[in-house]
This record gives sequence, C-alpha cells and structure tokens, in this order.
Amino acid sequence: MAATTPVRIMVVDDHPLLREGVAALIATEPDLQLVAMAADGREAIEQFRATRPDVTLMDLQMPNMSGIDAVISIRNEWPDARIIVLTTYAGDALAMRALKAGAQAYVLKGMVRKDLLETIRAVSEGHRRVQPDVAMQIASHTADAALSARELEVLELIAAGHSNKAIGSRLSINEETVKGHVKNILAKLGARDRTHAATMAFRRGILQI
Repeated sequence: MAATTPVRIMVVDDHPLLREGVAALIATEPDLQLVAMAADGREAIEQFRATRPDVTLMDLQMPNMSGIDAVISIRNEWPDARIIVLTTYAGDALAMRALKAGAQAYVLKGMVRKDLLETIRAVSEGHRRVQPDVAMQIASHTADAALSARELEVLELIAAGHSNKAIGSRLSINEETVKGHVKNILAKLGARDRTHAATMAFRRGILQI
C-alpha cells in the first residue's frame, strides 16, 4: 500500500521558543511535516510563496505585519490556503476578524498540546475548527451593536487615558459630541464606565495592545 503524503506545515510566530515547540510536536507525527517557519507576516508570505504549505499556523500579534494582514494577503493570492490562527488572545472580536480574513481555525496557545494536531489534520481535510470557549465568546456577542469608526477612535483615546475635552480637541469635535460617543460606547459594550470599557475592548480584541 502506498504511503500517505504527509501534511506540509508552516509555522509563523515571532517567538523562537514557540516555533521550536510546535516543530518538536510536529516531528513526533509521521503524517505531518514541517516545511517552513517565519517570524512575521511579511516573511510568512515569502515562505508561503516558496513552499506552498498545506496548512499554515499563524500568530496574530507580530512585528512588521500582523497575522490578520498576512492571512488576508495569502488568501488573496491563494484562495484555497488553509490557515490556523495560533494565538494567546481569546477575544471574540479578534477571533471574528481572523475568521472573516479567511482563517479556518482558531487555537489558543495554551491548548496547543491538547488540540493542535487534531486541528491540523481536520483543517487539512477542509474542516473548520474554533475552540469551544472562543466559540462561546463569539456567540455571546453576535447580537452586540458594532462600534462605529468614530466610536472606535474615541475608545482608543479613552484607553490612552485622554479626557473628553482632550479627545474633542484631537478629533476636532466638541465635548458634548464626545460625551455622546462615550455614552454609546458604554451602552454597546455593556460597560460600567470608561475604564471598564477600555478593559473590555482589550479583552475582546476590539483594541490591540
């Protein structure tokens, strides 16, 4: 009987220890083969072009080019590319962005040993995988009203510690308008106050650290 061709894998992460750990895990599996590694999104695109892996493991928070931008670029060039997001961030907004960008799976780094190998095999066969806790977060916020572009600008400035007056000055709007945006932000996020809104935004991945 002919041997099965191994699933060819690329690992993209800016932390060498993570790349090496995943490489060691893959090395124990005869049906999986590591063919490339990259430290940021730009390098990931170059390595994808060079090696055409069957499955790519993509971190999100990286220098030079983020994982989501890399997913979008790779999928634009190769619509059939199969990508698993491998991240420390469980936030529903970040997960939704990654999945909309074209990722087929979302795996938390803390669950690598438990879930990664099965997820690689599933994605290589064309399936999608989102871990239950991430899926629950997404489901719990699907009915939320999305923040507008202006509200996101205000939220970013709130998170940076600016007062309503300072936000108004930076965005060239009056303070009453800022207060209206803040009220809408608190309502949409279900936040108690400005600090709580910023904390929730980082936790959900609406804002990036």
